[in-house]
Amino acid sequence: MTKFELRMPKMGESITEGTIINWLVAEGDVFDEGDIILEVATDKVDNEVPAPASGTLIKTLFQAKDVVPVGEVIAILEISEEVKSSVKKPVILNEKSIPKKKAQKPNSRLNLSQKEEVNSISSPLGKSEGALFFSPLIIKIAKEHHISFEELARIPASGNEGRLRKSDVFQYIEDGRPYKFAQPVVKDPTAYRIPQLQFDKGKGKVIEMDRMRQMIADHMVYSKHTSPHVTAYVEADLTNMVNWRNANKNAFQEKYGERLTFTPLFIEAVAKAVKDFPNINASVDGNNIIVKKDINIGMATALPSGNLIVPVVKNADTKDLKTLAENVNELAGKARENKLAGDDIKGSTFTISNVGTFGSVMGTPIINQPEVAILALGIIKKRPEVITTEKGDEIAIRSMMYLSLSFDHRVVDGFLGGSFVRKVADYFEKFDVNRKI
Repeated sequence: MTKFELRMPKMGESITEGTIINWLVAEGDVFDEGDIILEVATDKVDNEVPAPASGTLIKTLFQAKDVVPVGEVIAILEISEEVKSSVKKPVILNEKSIPKKKAQKPNSRLNLSQKEEVNSISSPLGKSEGALFFSPLIIKIAKEHHISFEELARIPASGNEGRLRKSDVFQYIEDGRPYKFAQPVVKDPTAYRIPQLQFDKGKGKVIEMDRMRQMIADHMVYSKHTSPHVTAYVEADLTNMVNWRNANKNAFQEKYGERLTFTPLFIEAVAKAVKDFPNINASVDGNNIIVKKDINIGMATALPSGNLIVPVVKNADTKDLKTLAENVNELAGKARENKLAGDDIKGSTFTISNVGTFGSVMGTPIINQPEVAILALGIIKKRPEVITTEKGDEIAIRSMMYLSLSFDHRVVDGFLGGSFVRKVADYFEKFDVNRKI
């Protein structure tokens, strides 16, 4: 027999850490090769870590719920000498390498006290009084099947300490989801309950949502459910910006080799306004507001499939117009070719959506969680406007745009939201027509 260091396995190329759900073998226990020693959760999947050979668990170095980096020693085993060389190489787990198991029914041979304990853990009241633990994989499965937390809480759990397992959820789905329309138990009988209405959805061509459209749908519903949306509107005169861009776009491309669209000009102005009102560059964490130090502007972009994605211009406030144009053109090109990488769409702190690209006069955008505001930019349209000149009030043809800011009223009040969107409009209107490229 020889001692062997059991390390946190690598569960996918982008996974750097895992959460120990629970140990299935205790210190001093003997196990056989292939026995499951512990369960590990990541943000993508739950994994069962098998024993590399028969042996004994000498010592565990981490406890349940601990987050452990990949490669870290998590336990000391004592195993047979002949398998030592075969277990030195770290195991890489992914969804393809995990064998699919048929969902098992929870153990029905429970005594009365055990059944009462499971029922109390799985009840809505149990969830509110003592928070249930749902692993990332369980939450992912629930999202895919549109199962609410209220419904999850009612599923009989067979895991350790009443934890809901993947097999429990699949068995529940196979049983026809008996708690699908269950309503939460509320103490106030006058509290509003969502009516269970049956609508005639009509007949026609049925198109199944692709994976991205499902993700967008879930994200939008979550955002509206989480953030009380308020939208503020202002109007801006972009005549100076439009004239400058039209006069300099060819020279800009000849000098820098980059197309000069309006987007980098918009991002430049928005980044300045964010620096003036930093609390708009935030997210909510429970009762805390996190004001971000970096200003990363997301720009909603259409993919060839018609779905929307939000690539991110990082540290937009530190970049000149040339660099902003480079970033915007590169990200837009990647989006058109479906070549955006994970880092290209991560880390945004504020988002803009140029709905004017589609001909919309204005929009009421939905906040890109976990941000607290999003700005929609309408179409630039020439209109007769009353302007003040040295001669007095005159009517002139001006290039006008509507700006609409949706903000999270939990943390952004009307003064901050209105002041911010007005400041963006001011930067648009005060654009320097004598600016050098």
